[in-house]
Amino acid sequence: MALAQSGTEADATDGPGPNLVIEVAGKAQGRVVIDLFPELAPKHVAQITALAGSGAYDGVVFHRVIDGFMAQTGDVQYGKAGADTSMAGMGGSDLPDLPAEFSDTPYLRGIVGMARAQDPDSANSQFFIMFAPGEFLNGQYTVVGHVVEGMEVVDAIKRGDQAQNGSVTDPDRMEKVTVEN
Repeated sequence: MALAQSGTEADATDGPGPNLVIEVAGKAQGRVVIDLFPELAPKHVAQITALAGSGAYDGVVFHRVIDGFMAQTGDVQYGKAGADTSMAGMGGSDLPDLPAEFSDTPYLRGIVGMARAQDPDSANSQFFIMFAPGEFLNGQYTVVGHVVEGMEVVDAIKRGDQAQNGSVTDPDRMEKVTVEN
């Protein structure tokens, strides 16, 4: 799939989907719609939609948010709001880790990628939304979609402490996450 792009930002045109719809709550509030790319990353998109469909993402915090870089969320194991989130970012889900599905789609503002450990085949449930281009990520992390609505909500997500690698105190959260086709 060739993603239309203009300069440093991904084109916000909604494709065939499915769409991940996130209701953000906390400092930032509003709706974010992510057009997922099953043709680029079929296993990752299937896992994300399964987790969203089961309600696993509901209440999960944006645990790592780095100004000028990205907002990370999706730790369904350790990232639930209202619980101890001190280990957020270390967990995944009950589903298996995924093999890398790298593509030539560049990391531009609005692109959504899968977080992983050092092993390229360790992505599970966590994902991140780019605030700005991150060319150094190209071909290193699986691209799963792009924001087609609500980038202003993403921009308002509470930032973390730079000295703590973006760790957020009293983080914003994904209140409700659903999938629309």
